Amino acid sequence: TAVDTDQMFIPTMCALLQPVETTSAHMFCGFISAATARLTVSPSSSQLFKDDFVSLSCEEDDSSAGWTLMRNTSRETRSQCGDEFGRLDGSSCVISHIVLLDSGVYWCESREGAISNMVNLTVTGKLSVWMILQSPVLPVMEGDDVTLLCKTKTTPSNLPAAFYKDGSLIRKQPTGHMTIQHVSRSDEGLYKCDISGHGESPSSWITVTGDTLTCLSGLAFPLKVLFKYAF
Repeated sequence: TAVDTDQMFIPTMCALLQPVETTSAHMFCGFISAATARLTVSPSSSQLFKDDFVSLSCEEDDSSAGWTLMRNTSRETRSQCGDEFGRLDGSSCVISHIVLLDSGVYWCESREGAISNMVNLTVTGKLSVWMILQSPVLPVMEGDDVTLLCKTKTTPSNLPAAFYKDGSLIRKQPTGHMTIQHVSRSDEGLYKCDISGHGESPSSWITVTGDTLTCLSGLAFPLKVLFKYAF
């Protein structure tokens, strides 16, 4: 008997998501389907400064699936772009002046409940922490080069910076950026940076994968690190 792959849905994790530094937990259930979409972010960074412009797009292989950009934040559960945040601009969701309360988990969802990869966005706006670590939003492939940039809001981004992985110093760079050449699974982890006299950035998880499917699934980053979860 022929199988209609367009109707095949594989249940994924049904997790209780709780973003770091928030107190609200959100139930999130999703499916990976034969029709897929990928969430992309421009600029490509999981950390943003308050008042930055950001555009999120659902790159889809089946427009009939009706993909919608959704998010969970500390104050909202399963809110939809154009209704409760942002504005629709073609296939993109635009947030012209992002604020701290826009920090959260973003994903694309079809009418049938299929989900894309999820992206965790962190917005920095405290006067004492006007610093971000610019790092890849999506998982990176093994063997690729990855550049991390330590940025401040009010000073040049070429100041000397120290970079940390999983809490340990890995390198000090004189110009505020560090390149990891030919990444491997051992490079996967939680990264942050600091610039003397300017403070420390929030942390961002970098995922390394050799599997293209991982980049499309809803499990593109380890929930056990970024979130508290339960089945």
